[in-house]
Amino acid sequence: MKRSLQQKTVLITGASSGIGAACAHAFASRGCRVVLAARNLEALQTLQASLPAGMSHCVQADVSVEADCRRMVEEAVGQFGSLDVLVNNAGISMRALFRDTNPSVLRQLMDINFWGTVYATHYALPHLLKNRGCLVGVSSIAGYRGLPGRTGYSASKFAMQGFLESLRTEHLPDGLQVMVICPGFTASNIRSNALNATGKTQGESPRNEAAMMSAEEVAEHLVKGVENHARTIILTTQGKMTVFLNKWFPALMDRLVYNHLAKEADSPFSKK
Repeated sequence: MKRSLQQKTVLITGASSGIGAACAHAFASRGCRVVLAARNLEALQTLQASLPAGMSHCVQADVSVEADCRRMVEEAVGQFGSLDVLVNNAGISMRALFRDTNPSVLRQLMDINFWGTVYATHYALPHLLKNRGCLVGVSSIAGYRGLPGRTGYSASKFAMQGFLESLRTEHLPDGLQVMVICPGFTASNIRSNALNATGKTQGESPRNEAAMMSAEEVAEHLVKGVENHARTIILTTQGKMTVFLNKWFPALMDRLVYNHLAKEADSPFSKK
């Protein structure tokens, strides 16, 4: 049976831009009360001004900080009285060869992408179970197929998916929906904010953002997945083919993925 989202409370991490901001609009269009969490309070407040009055709340929070995750859940429940959906969307990427990369860069990605999901889920879970709600992880095709030059990103998304799959199985009797959505390359600021080998943002996307799926399309797929009790959503034809071919022809995919990413502007590795 399709889930009605009218008057449900949704907490979205990484809500200040990209997929997170698009999700805020998509859930609001269904009559949801939306809690927006991110580090950039000014961006959250700008987003809030574009949403229906009285139906949203901003929380300045860094998901890599456990206390912030506890506080944002407490504020969500305190503001609206319940929590029905948690969207673990906050994330950061990287682009550098592992041999050149300071290990602290991978630690930073794990702190945000993986531990941020763990912390937020830990504090939200009692409320989600009470309401037979939905736990969402915004993962990536990189959570199915390791991407060269993005070791930390792939590792964090593999870890996120393993965590959520385990949690889904633990709560089979409880009516908890655990959904993983894996966009392919999506037009957002995640590549311009990606970290280089020293932990600095690269500043400019190496890909043609205009040719990618929009954040709004991803958000619409995500919200429909919540409504329809989906388990896993893999987006874009390229993404679906990557997952399929990697399962059956992994050695071939090693070469195909390498060649594809070697064509990026200023690629950290050259095609040989």
